[in-house]
Amino acid sequence: MKLIVVKNQLEGGKEGFKLLSEAMQNGAKTLGLATGSTPVEFYNQIVNSDLDFSDMTSVNLDEYVGLDGSNDQSYSYFMNKHLFEEKPFKVNYLPNGKAADLDVEVKHYDSIIDENPIDWQILGIGQNGHIGFNEPGTPTTVTTHVVDLTESTIEANARFFDHIEDVPKQAISMGLASIMKSKNIVLMAYGKEKAEAVKGMIEGEVTVDLPASILQTRDNVTVIADEAAASLLSK
Repeated sequence: MKLIVVKNQLEGGKEGFKLLSEAMQNGAKTLGLATGSTPVEFYNQIVNSDLDFSDMTSVNLDEYVGLDGSNDQSYSYFMNKHLFEEKPFKVNYLPNGKAADLDVEVKHYDSIIDENPIDWQILGIGQNGHIGFNEPGTPTTVTTHVVDLTESTIEANARFFDHIEDVPKQAISMGLASIMKSKNIVLMAYGKEKAEAVKGMIEGEVTVDLPASILQTRDNVTVIADEAAASLLSK
């Protein structure tokens, strides 16, 4: 695991963009993408660049159950707003949060990942150490699955909704096993509220109680953290 400490999210976005540019120069064709506030500056760097994504494929980490692309809180809407409208890809895959049969949908999404191996995966990290929507206690062997969101995750996401009651209680997420198939992984973390999770991810034991700690088991992981998120690290 490689650690890059930056001053702020803008600098982190620029570092992430450099890594992506190098990956694409080296032949990366399929990107695993994330949503939320963490990668926004990274996406801004892409939008303002001259990189061409017309031959690229994207596979997103997750989507809320019950929301479709017309809902401005769906991850499909987020990706269109922050990236796809400005940088069209060859094809974009996201879980279908409105699927009539969620069991069928998760199997379908597993097949998409198998058919489109991810060359370069971007991740954020939750305050409880979740990656994607893989909450504490998630088995490391799980692939795409339906997740019951924890109260802490619901509370953390409530700032994006008018009322906390509006936050979906479930999501479809790539599992830890799905994420770990990626050839290269870049995780971004910003803010002091992420410091405990970052310390556990890098310096703690590998445990299902902190899902991101599984990244210690791979050498193809780069962590980009600002000074606040890295402030509890001892090394």
